[in-house]
Amino acid sequence: MTNTATTLRTLITTWPDLHAALGDRPIHGAYGLGLRGYLAAIEHHDPTEAAALRADERDPAQLGTRPVPLNLAIYDTMRAIEAALAHCAEVTAAAVQIEPIPLPGRDWPATDRARRTATSRADIADRRRWRFGRSTPPARYTALWLLARIEARPGPFRTLTAPQEQYIGGVARGALARAEATLDTADDRRTELGPEHRCQCGGQIEVWGGGGATPCARCTGCGALWTETGVIAA
Repeated sequence: MTNTATTLRTLITTWPDLHAALGDRPIHGAYGLGLRGYLAAIEHHDPTEAAALRADERDPAQLGTRPVPLNLAIYDTMRAIEAALAHCAEVTAAAVQIEPIPLPGRDWPATDRARRTATSRADIADRRRWRFGRSTPPARYTALWLLARIEARPGPFRTLTAPQEQYIGGVARGALARAEATLDTADDRRTELGPEHRCQCGGQIEVWGGGGATPCARCTGCGALWTETGVIAA
């Protein structure tokens, strides 16, 4: 239970990072995927030519009023996480949410009927209840609702069974893993590019990335270094 609660809290605190990255200029993949494309497209690394191209890209004469581009990889991740969490909450609520107190019948005494009606309506309107059949709610709301169930917070709910806790935990871990993979904050990694991405000297190229760091590459032969913006040392 503790691990699932921690996972949900981490997902909740990570969500603003996804929002912040959503409007960023799209990066061609995490963990050096942009470097792969860069190295595949450019055969001769000329810093002077690269600087001229970047200056030309920023020429105001070429820019009109354009909408801020969305990072589609992050957008897809956010929508997928929201859908997965919402489905998990729907399944969980169907199993553990206690039905509202029914409204009184016409045969109830007037005084009792008024009191029962007020109690029933308050129970139906309880904001802690999961509302079925609505549009997909924000991910942080759903994660908080699931966290409350994991922590057995008060409300119109039965205690989760062990399989139900495990189910929520699995969905939460999958959602967080997807968020971290998209943001490239999961861990530090290194890999070697294939023979189609050799340095000019013929040397093997290694790429480092992950952990939120900007990906970089190094030639094991001549020692040249690259980032996604170009050569930084040769």
